[in-house]
Amino acid sequence: MVGLRNIFKHSMHKTITSLQNPLIKQVALLQEKSRERRKTGLFVIEGQREISLAIKGGYLLKTLLFCSEIISEEEIFVLKESANSETEFIEISSEIYEKLAYRSSTEGIIAVANSKTLTLKNLLPTTRHQPPTTHNPLPTTHYPLILIAEAPEKPGNIGALLRTADAANVDAVIIANPKTDMYNPNIIRSSVGCLFTNKVATGSTSEIISFLKETNINIYCAALQASVPYHTCDFKGSTAIVVGTEAIGLSEEWLQNSTQNIIIPMQGEIDSMNVSVAAGILIFEAKRQRSAP
Repeated sequence: MVGLRNIFKHSMHKTITSLQNPLIKQVALLQEKSRERRKTGLFVIEGQREISLAIKGGYLLKTLLFCSEIISEEEIFVLKESANSETEFIEISSEIYEKLAYRSSTEGIIAVANSKTLTLKNLLPTTRHQPPTTHNPLPTTHYPLILIAEAPEKPGNIGALLRTADAANVDAVIIANPKTDMYNPNIIRSSVGCLFTNKVATGSTSEIISFLKETNINIYCAALQASVPYHTCDFKGSTAIVVGTEAIGLSEEWLQNSTQNIIIPMQGEIDSMNVSVAAGILIFEAKRQRSAP
């Protein structure tokens, strides 16, 4: 292949070698401080797969930092072809990359991207009756399947929930009363980029319950009180499966507005399990019912 290096030279990308460079300082700040992410509307993505999924999910990359000692020219060229034309490609030294990278298995690339406003309004096309179109003259009704988690405490649990949602191809994931912003690097890392492949929204418990009622979505709360075994419920209609924290479960507001509380029968000594595991069991039961003849 005619040297891709010539292509990069022609594009005249910048090179940064100083740890004191203002951009490098800003990237470090974006990784560490949610306040900086909220103020600037920017966040950091690390890794080729995660960056590729962000591009696929319609995120605009502002800057892409790469270490040519780690990532190949061919891999950079592929990303350059798929990224938006305004993305600035900047080569950084291995010293800078080691300072910025969280992973031990480095891939040589870090992006700064524009965040999206993760509001409930963005989910409306997912939850509404689909009108007739030229290609589909008969009206069709889509019964959404939504996963909701109230106040998950650990970014790793949020990442695992997003991976479960992606695996099941649910219609949306909603985080109620989030403890951190969704662009926390630990969420991106633990979700392996599934933050970008799911429809995601956040809101208060009250806002989300109002949204579900307005869109006629049944609310199934994972709870110990007044519950029935999860597999006895019909999840074929519009369904929101709601899970709480392992420590305290769901708030009273959810329980008061539940269509039906559900429980996963336990056969051991404890009465709870990891929230992402529980969510996976419930979501895939809903998927099983929907695929059954």
